[in-house]
Amino acid sequence: MTILEGKVALVTGASSGIGRATAKVMAAHGAKVVVAARREPELASLVDEIRSAGGEAALIRTDVTQEAEVKAMVEFAVSEFGRLDCAANNAGGGVPSNADWPEADPEAFLKTMDLNTTSTWYCMKYEIAQMLKQGGGSIVNTSSIAGLRAGTGEAYASGKYAVNGLTAVGAAKYGTQGIRVNAVAPGIIEAGGWAKRFSEDPALNTTWNEAIPAGRTGRPEEVGEAIAWLASDASSYVTGVVLPVDGGNVITINRPDSLA
Repeated sequence: MTILEGKVALVTGASSGIGRATAKVMAAHGAKVVVAARREPELASLVDEIRSAGGEAALIRTDVTQEAEVKAMVEFAVSEFGRLDCAANNAGGGVPSNADWPEADPEAFLKTMDLNTTSTWYCMKYEIAQMLKQGGGSIVNTSSIAGLRAGTGEAYASGKYAVNGLTAVGAAKYGTQGIRVNAVAPGIIEAGGWAKRFSEDPALNTTWNEAIPAGRTGRPEEVGEAIAWLASDASSYVTGVVLPVDGGNVITINRPDSLA
């Protein structure tokens, strides 16, 4: 089912992991996709993959912590495909940490907040401006289950809680102008840092499998499908939601918090 047929989509953090999977899923659902990230060679290979599968895609190297580059990114999407119907603000990062707070590095805290929160604010600023010109659109931010419960480092968790706040305010403020804003909160996904940790310690994956109600960790494509649905007209009466995509991890009490 091509739920994004005829739509123009923008995906940040698209060079790897959830972002890369999301771009491929959205293209498979019929969207013309603009992919953005800092690593241009990875973006180029992604564009080649999408085009080889019969989709349309374009790339722009972007550091989403830089406002001017975010502005240029949105302008590029519009110049390339004529409009911007949906955006997946996926770029982010920072390793969850249980380090003692009094010993935490202020510079690392601010960098993590910039990467997760300030970048989302920049993206929403220019995406909303474009969508207001068009009469509507759909934005999906990538949060985390770290933004739904305590259990990780204060920098990463605070950044993701803030993404939830931006999502709620954007939805409330622009709903009557045709703009929906939602977020996904991925759980333990076999991508990025988690994939590396599981590769180094296979027993860790087993531990998480036993703690998650679904009995397994997730795949990046599963997050991509949730993002595509929220971005599409199929979810037309859904806004302001932070949707966990976590196999039930956030609701269970037998999670290995010491490993978060």
